[in-house]
Amino acid sequence: MELKRVVVTGLGAITPIGNSMPEFWENLVNGVSGAGPITYFDASLFKTQFACEVKGFDVTKYIDRKEARKMDLYTQYAVAVSKDAIEDSGLDTEKEDLNRIGVIFGAGIGGIHTFEEEVGYYFTHKDQGPRFNPFFIPKMISDIAAGQISIMYGFHGPNYATCSACATSTNAIADAYNLIRLGKANAIIAGGSEAAISEGGVGGFNAMHAISTRNDSAETASRPFSASRDGFVMGEGGGCLVLEELEHAKARGAQIYAEIGGVGMSADAYHVTASHPEGLGAKLVMLNALEDAELKPEDVDYINVHGTSTPVGDISEAKAIIDVFGQHAYKLNISSTKSMTGHLLGAAGAVEAIACILAIKNSIVPPTINHEEGDNDENIDYDLNFTFNKAQKREVNVALSNTFGFGGHNACVILKKYAE
Repeated sequence: MELKRVVVTGLGAITPIGNSMPEFWENLVNGVSGAGPITYFDASLFKTQFACEVKGFDVTKYIDRKEARKMDLYTQYAVAVSKDAIEDSGLDTEKEDLNRIGVIFGAGIGGIHTFEEEVGYYFTHKDQGPRFNPFFIPKMISDIAAGQISIMYGFHGPNYATCSACATSTNAIADAYNLIRLGKANAIIAGGSEAAISEGGVGGFNAMHAISTRNDSAETASRPFSASRDGFVMGEGGGCLVLEELEHAKARGAQIYAEIGGVGMSADAYHVTASHPEGLGAKLVMLNALEDAELKPEDVDYINVHGTSTPVGDISEAKAIIDVFGQHAYKLNISSTKSMTGHLLGAAGAVEAIACILAIKNSIVPPTINHEEGDNDENIDYDLNFTFNKAQKREVNVALSNTFGFGGHNACVILKKYAE
């Protein structure tokens, strides 16, 4: 069976540094930090009092307020970015076979805001008996975003959610890619969203010592590969890609941003939260992606790393890159866009895949910001080009995006410049 080629024809993103593609890309290239004080709740008693929140999001630009009230914030982000991506792709749902269009859209955590509100209300008023909003469960569950997108457009193709912590939306892209190249769909709306900046989210990650507590310098707290890093910075938002079978896209005259070259998946099988110290799972997932794409390590120009700014994770990923790419590792551009967006958890993979696609399109590699001169970790090889602090112009023909999740879930997608 001849596998079909899969291309990207539409993009949508809502992030802490921009709610449209032009704004997101401009701020990414200019090294703008999305971090600031938490506004969703009073964080004064928390160890961490800042995050990368989305600014100025108006859900009524996408759906009416009555429908929005039936959705958790993470689902609102999902329907917004999917609508932007579908409009960007030019898909005409009046002309398409909707049985051949699917949705694979995930969340690492899901409706935590809804869960806290409903359960909090119950425990405050439990003497009155159990009282719950009838939309409690449909708002909370992590598959509902995929369902809402399909309902909004009438897409009858494959429809489900992926959930692999911070690898979630890369897994969504991988599944969409595999289904399309096997001929199971003409197009799939793929991505992820997250809205976990809440008392439970921040408090839980604080208890794990996973997030930065640099309250006196929030804007520079996400500093991947710097010796002074002390944990990731929570982010929120969503990212969506329209993946399409190449001949289907060409037949309707669609714009083509990039081609999906290949995907990889692996497990650390090591620890529930920590990555393998030698980067064994990270090494395997990149090798699997290269094999799937039928590419050599020397073919890759840019890696958008997982790079969360955690003490152990950054070291293990840097080691894995050297193990996989050898001497070519020193010719790559490497950057962590989480230094600007924060860590979008289940949405990270989709947003970072979009960053790779825009790097290919514009021949610019976005930076890893917040690195200070001399702020070097003795366990990291700084002969690697981490694209510190300033974007670099470079032709990017092949880009690789890494995402690694709690539980040891690793996923990688390779994006290529499209050529006939």
